[in-house]
Amino acid sequence: MNRNHLKVKTIYARNPDKGEWEKAPGVHYTDDLEALMHDEEIQLIVVCTHIDSHYSYAIMALDHGKHVLVEKPFMLTKEEAVSIFQYAKEKNLIIQCYQNRRYDSDFLTTKKVIESGKLGDLLEMEMHYDYYRPETPNSVSHFSKYNSYLYGHGVHTIDQVLSYFGKPDKIHYDVRQLLGPGRMNDYFDLDFYYPSLKVSVKSSYFRLKARPSFAVYGKKGTFIKQTEDRQEEHLKLFYMPKGHPDFGVDLPEHYGILTYLDDEGKYHEEKVVSEKGDYARVYDDIYQSIVYGKEKVIQDEETITAMGIIEQGIEECT
Repeated sequence: MNRNHLKVKTIYARNPDKGEWEKAPGVHYTDDLEALMHDEEIQLIVVCTHIDSHYSYAIMALDHGKHVLVEKPFMLTKEEAVSIFQYAKEKNLIIQCYQNRRYDSDFLTTKKVIESGKLGDLLEMEMHYDYYRPETPNSVSHFSKYNSYLYGHGVHTIDQVLSYFGKPDKIHYDVRQLLGPGRMNDYFDLDFYYPSLKVSVKSSYFRLKARPSFAVYGKKGTFIKQTEDRQEEHLKLFYMPKGHPDFGVDLPEHYGILTYLDDEGKYHEEKVVSEKGDYARVYDDIYQSIVYGKEKVIQDEETITAMGIIEQGIEECT
């Protein structure tokens, strides 16, 4: 991790010698979970197992006096999320969902444009998270809500909406299985309605040409960010943040286009230099909460609301 104030001490796996990744220097790898839990130097446990074990591992960590960071979508149900937050509070410990997409470059850039005021009052916003990976749904012969597209990926964009605009007045759900009933959930289209704004979150596994990552429409202008954050792209190439200052950084061809009318009615069209994304800021946030008692950036109520939304949405496929 590219942070001097944080140290990864131990990584647990049932078979730590089986991993495809080269082991990190200075990190202890173990299959002894109890030893990890009883290590008094360890303050924070990060749970990144399959979702069906998130609750049990989180409870175990809290019972051993550890703060916990849990991979999205956090828990199986909204009920589990409410329960585990309450349990952590009773123990005076912190538990938080790992929502790294709050620090996507495209999301940060879009927020910057909105806050500049150049778009005027917002009317509509579209957020797309598309793939062309037909082999993924084609390889799945049965439906599982916990392995669905909405649970696995929708929770990212839903969290972005909630973090910036808050809880909507109502939501319209269109959650599908494009290959037919009983197959994988591979498409969703959710509309969040606010008093004077509609925010649409749309994703599909069958988009050969991806839609813009963000499209924002206001009374005075439009902002289109075609390409998504590049951190995942670089990670898949094993091009890591440490030692690479250009990690995840957009090139000029990735910049979004802002079109607007100024106060004098003059037309402008310009590229917007992208903000730098940084997933590790999630760890900075929880560090500040653990060490200095600062309020959590990723709020409990936001995570609970997101869990309720994906639970309700996936019911369209059952």
